[in-house]
Amino acid sequence: MKVHRSFNTLSNIKNPVVTTGTFDGVHIGHKVIIDRLNSLASSIDGESVLITFHPHPRRVLYPETVGKNLQLINSQKEKINLLSKAGLDHLVIINFTKEFAKTTSQEFVQDILLKQLNSQIIIVGFNHHFGHNREGDYSYLYELAKTHNFKVEEIPEQDLENETVSSTIIRKALSEGRIQRANAYLDHFFIITGKLKDGHPKCMEAGFPTLEMIIEEDVKLVPPEGVYAISLYIDESRYRGMLNIKMFKGSIVPSIQVHLFDYSPHVKMFEKEVTIAFHKRMRDELKLDTKKGLKIQLEKDKEDIEELIY
Repeated sequence: MKVHRSFNTLSNIKNPVVTTGTFDGVHIGHKVIIDRLNSLASSIDGESVLITFHPHPRRVLYPETVGKNLQLINSQKEKINLLSKAGLDHLVIINFTKEFAKTTSQEFVQDILLKQLNSQIIIVGFNHHFGHNREGDYSYLYELAKTHNFKVEEIPEQDLENETVSSTIIRKALSEGRIQRANAYLDHFFIITGKLKDGHPKCMEAGFPTLEMIIEEDVKLVPPEGVYAISLYIDESRYRGMLNIKMFKGSIVPSIQVHLFDYSPHVKMFEKEVTIAFHKRMRDELKLDTKKGLKIQLEKDKEDIEELIY
């Protein structure tokens, strides 16, 4: 997958089949769109193109209201990796600014998708809107396609147990600690990618040495306080373990402590990027005042997690 950060590098794409959107989470609904995108591109000997935006439009347009505290399922790096695994030919990441937000739906389609990109087929998700004030939609594209040389297709909404899958629904599930539900919507594990440093000495004293996870993007959604069953991936290796999220008094970011069950100290993890996959939230955060009490609880947490099959 080629990653572009400008429309200027897109002129040589063969028979482009295009979709646009934020694609936060790269969830079940997104994957249906991408699979159709790739299938249609293959059928016309073309290439699949996904256009997305960074930062998230809501954070730019509504910085003091709905965008102020918007946390995203994926960091930009995580989203790129997930989309790459989906088999796309091209990913276009547009720097979303207040100036770009003034682009009308007509300008976006005619000047960018048609004139610059020469799109052969445009695919949109259910109820997708685009352009200034979200004025563009499938109906607009359908009418425009009658007089311009392109085709348009709308992908219906995707449901899971009678609930429409959306990034908003997944963010809500994650913020409530419903990891397994969120994973079902995503069709993959919720992940956090970052680097590690030495963990909290209190855990070491209790016989459970930890590594602390550092998240590089402040827009990344972090689940609520508590203990989680996780897997940690580094290079080609996977380690099972448990993770604690805790907000200390006076801190503006949560502490994320990771204890790995089968970790050997000779495996160098510092300064390397790791990915943590969340499997299940095991319990709420508890106030444990003694070293003995902490040790007993951590031993129980480990025992409970080791009984899980993952």
